[in-house]
Amino acid sequence: MYKLFYILLVLVSVVLPNKYGACQAYDTSFRTTYYQQKVSLHSLLPIQKNDIVFLGNSITDIAEWAEIFKNDKVKNRGISGDITFGVLARLDDILLGKPEKIFLMIGINDLARNIPDSVIVANYNAIVQRCLILAPFTKIILQSVLPTNAQFKEFKNHQNKKEHILYLNTQLQAIAKKYKLSYVDVHFALSDAKGDLATQFTNDGLHINGAAYMVWRDLLKAQGLMK
Repeated sequence: MYKLFYILLVLVSVVLPNKYGACQAYDTSFRTTYYQQKVSLHSLLPIQKNDIVFLGNSITDIAEWAEIFKNDKVKNRGISGDITFGVLARLDDILLGKPEKIFLMIGINDLARNIPDSVIVANYNAIVQRCLILAPFTKIILQSVLPTNAQFKEFKNHQNKKEHILYLNTQLQAIAKKYKLSYVDVHFALSDAKGDLATQFTNDGLHINGAAYMVWRDLLKAQGLMK
């Protein structure tokens, strides 16, 4: 049943009718060489029952989570460039290990490809539902999509998505409430007065630096989600 739902979800998202009746295509591919390299490595390093998993894209991938929290049970399952479709495709391998917690942050690369907000939200719902089915005792923590800063010119496709980011974060809060999950507003913690990614936390307008990861760490600790 789940596989059929996933196939339908991909078909709906790849070809969506626009208001003129034509078909608008969106790039939902995710199996890059880097994605496949990381998945092949992760398959040889299976998640264990007491592990704490950080799952997402490059913003997660960059961090040294085990060192940040001084805990060898913390595992990094971020893959640079990943999108919600990629997380769905590799999720079962993580869930089969029945980890203690999963911290999820994903979506900014979807927005960069102009994947519709509704499709991203549907994928989030599918991710959460899959977690509840395969690992009902795993604690799922949804983390907000981070802001970006258009002062930097390196990731133009990711910029000027503020309304979409805010909408997604509102929907993530709703999903968290619906399924009684924790939600962490990292977006607010790293934003400047205009709601952009604060310049002291980035050097490219998309990814974050060491100081930002420390703010993120402290936020999770303050909410009692990590020690």
